Amino acid sequence: MPSVEEFKGRIKEVSEKYPYIVCECGNKIAGYAYAYKIWTRAAYQWDAELSVYTDEKFYGNGIGKKLYKILIEILKLQNVVNVYGLVTYPNENSEKLHNYFGFKKAAYFENSGYKFGKWIGVTWFEKAINEHFDNPKPVRKVSEIDEEKVRRILKSV
Repeated sequence: MPSVEEFKGRIKEVSEKYPYIVCECGNKIAGYAYAYKIWTRAAYQWDAELSVYTDEKFYGNGIGKKLYKILIEILKLQNVVNVYGLVTYPNENSEKLHNYFGFKKAAYFENSGYKFGKWIGVTWFEKAINEHFDNPKPVRKVSEIDEEKVRRILKSV
């Protein structure tokens, strides 16, 4: 588990360009979601990795779906084209979430990570959220998005 300082650093780094969304219920963090640059090379600047986490006490309330919907809608406004969800295997709930949003299974990597004392596989899901135009618009920082549009997205879920 990362320390509070490590977590603050992650949030700061991510939110310089991408959305970082937190859902609170009764002054407790019920879940959070964020996007992040998945590749470092310029050709892949239109791609983002998505992460969503829901506290198990809040499972079944649709929080994960709402967070993912908000995240994807903001990324569309930022001109992100492709999004990826990396899911540890097995994780039926996360697989269902990605299927719900129309992601396609792109790859599975066996024993590609190590946590909780064991080797784990990871399934990659992919989805295009904007058109694949020639000469795509540059990806905008989340801070460049019209605040009123973000408010509308937040209110829509």
